Amino acid sequence: MDRDFDIQDKVARLGDTGVSRRVVAQMRAYWEGLRKGRDVPARAEIDPRGLESALEYAFILERVAPGMGRFRLAGMHLNDLMGMEVRGMPLTALFTPEGRKRVADATEAVFSGPSVAELVLTAEAGIGKPAMTARLILLPMKSDMGDVTRILGCLVAEGAGIGRTPRRFVVDAVHVEPVKQGQPTPAKMPSPVRPEAFGLAARLPKFGADAPKPATAPQPFTAVKPARPAFAARTPEERRAMFRVVTND
Repeated sequence: MDRDFDIQDKVARLGDTGVSRRVVAQMRAYWEGLRKGRDVPARAEIDPRGLESALEYAFILERVAPGMGRFRLAGMHLNDLMGMEVRGMPLTALFTPEGRKRVADATEAVFSGPSVAELVLTAEAGIGKPAMTARLILLPMKSDMGDVTRILGCLVAEGAGIGRTPRRFVVDAVHVEPVKQGQPTPAKMPSPVRPEAFGLAARLPKFGADAPKPATAPQPFTAVKPARPAFAARTPEERRAMFRVVTND
């Protein structure tokens, strides 16, 4: 059921520039601190007190199928975005149909790599749904069984407010970085997602080298006058006509 965005007024304060970057950086730093030179930390090592400033945006996913993670825990920010409790729902429920394949691919890369994935998102617009952007980070963790089937992550949306719910996102850019034991996982800017990822390339205009060559416009017809023959090639009548008799009065 939709909820009016005046109820969501507290989220409007997320419009401060850099909130999403700061929260994502804090989450990454916390995860790196838990690694202690290992490849992936364990789920049992997560202490909510260490995530106090990012807790409302944080979540934990459990792998339930290839490319699919289900929310086991989720902060209030995610519930506000969907207008309902998201625990038990798949992560892809927060995305439009066009974005779900990209999110599923990134999620599977985090589980199977293991890798760290960071995504830049834009909310689907509509009546009563103000413009909103978001950042998402997915960090691998081990379960009690020792396999990588958990993800620690956070999703932070910024904008004038949430508006009517649910709010779903498309993927603007994504970066996946493999985890290397004993080395920090560098944070890099996600690369833009190409239109081909959603099958949109055929419907978008092309620019630059990919642009089709314009057809050559037809040139107007101009009659070409034949060249006049040289003097020696003229007839006697033509040569006499070229002279003018001059008389003195």
